[in-house]
Amino acid sequence: QVQLVESGGGSVQAGGSLRLSCAASGRTFSTSAMGWFRQAPGKEREFVAAIGWSASSTANYPDSVKGRFTISRDNAKNTVYLQMNSLKPEDTAVYYCAARRWLAPYVPPSSGYDYWGQGTQVTVSS
Repeated sequence: QVQLVESGGGSVQAGGSLRLSCAASGRTFSTSAMGWFRQAPGKEREFVAAIGWSASSTANYPDSVKGRFTISRDNAKNTVYLQMNSLKPEDTAVYYCAARRWLAPYVPPSSGYDYWGQGTQVTVSS
């Protein structure tokens, strides 16, 4: 079991930056791939980023955020981060942290996550 708690959301103007954090509890954090997803009102949940079990793992991003968002993790702190730069109004959404067991040395998946946080709101104004 993994419990996830996100923090760091807020309001920012277009072009600004935010860093989201996700604190995990449970003994399986270091063997889990961690992902970030978002859901805007009236839209389906969207994959944002994922990282494998190691801090040096190759990350996975969709084209919509590639080059602007960076996912990282600190296994000593049981925390995963999402650094968001050059934010756009279309990035406005509730952002969720997620976890799934993943030990493969490949790019982590964008689906199949079993554990979810409660979400944190990110609002980008133009």
